[in-house]
Amino acid sequence: MAPIGIYIHVPFCHQICNYCNFNRSLLDSALVPRYVSAVERHLGRLAARCSPGVPIEADTIYFGGGTPSVLAPADITRILGACRASFTVAPDAEITMEANPDSAVPEALHGYRAAGVNRLSIGVQSFRDDELQRLSRLHDAATARRAVRDARSAGFDNISIDLMMWLPGQTIDQWRESLDGLADVAPEHASMYMLELYPNAPLREEMARSHLSMTPDDDAAEMYELAMDAAAAIGMPQYEISNVAKPGRASRHNLKYWTDGEWLAVGPGGHSTFDGARWKSCAGIDEYVSGLEAGSDVERERRALSPREHWEDALIMGLRLTDGVDVDGLRRNYGLDLWARYGDHLRPYLESGHLRAVNGRIRLSRQGMLLANEVLAVFIE
Repeated sequence: MAPIGIYIHVPFCHQICNYCNFNRSLLDSALVPRYVSAVERHLGRLAARCSPGVPIEADTIYFGGGTPSVLAPADITRILGACRASFTVAPDAEITMEANPDSAVPEALHGYRAAGVNRLSIGVQSFRDDELQRLSRLHDAATARRAVRDARSAGFDNISIDLMMWLPGQTIDQWRESLDGLADVAPEHASMYMLELYPNAPLREEMARSHLSMTPDDDAAEMYELAMDAAAAIGMPQYEISNVAKPGRASRHNLKYWTDGEWLAVGPGGHSTFDGARWKSCAGIDEYVSGLEAGSDVERERRALSPREHWEDALIMGLRLTDGVDVDGLRRNYGLDLWARYGDHLRPYLESGHLRAVNGRIRLSRQGMLLANEVLAVFIE
């Protein structure tokens, strides 16, 4: 069995951003100790059920959120201790923690590094103060730059930052400023996303009041092209639709999602895929914590994946990568033929150059990645 990943969802935030639709809640300090204990219990329960008597090896651990950096280093130490008590954690495991610049202060960063975190993902989002204010972020650009410097001083040599493009009212030149900031702070990895607003996002109301609109689609496409070219120019080639990295610094944990891997998730709303099955934890924080305290089952919607579902998932996720997917390998693993099933639907994208098929692999071109949702919808029935 290949090593798995462990995902730990931390649902707490100091402030709820006006565009965010993740499973999160305002920090309740009184609930944190109970949450940490619940995660410890859940890790032990998963290990006992998924591989009784034979510890599963994990080579990635990822603290996502929410804002994991609202937890104290002692909390992270406890959770990582529970991971090691329940699983065989590889000596070279990639252990990532997401952090916001405003909570990534030197003392905490040193504590996280001492706890065993060796990769930091910092939610910068923009290097322009007006854009950060519009997104209701608690930090400014100077704080973001300082957070990266402080992380270096704390011993982190594997840093990722998040940036967002296609913001309300954003111009191409303003986006260039954030790309210049990326070059200045020189992380090992960056995730650069187009803003997607869910229907009831408070930011929509603020845009209406301020008479702001989204950047035109043509500008958004140019922003995307600029982002990938700018990253390549500083030695961070694109390896996934929204991700770039220096050689050898791609996110090992996220690659499990994109390369048909397996992972176990703890925390409210965490989704697991393991041993041909998929399930999720209950989404409510109180329900999750109280359920584990009472010894109740907090997992929901557990089901076995059919070969077709597994094949489609591997295909759709794999096409997010610049390397694409091995079509023959998927056929060998799951007994389904891509060209027999979808050849007629894919032909227009092959002819337009949005999709390319070479040496038994299929992948999206750069232009195809701009239309990824449209192309990948072919496989959703």
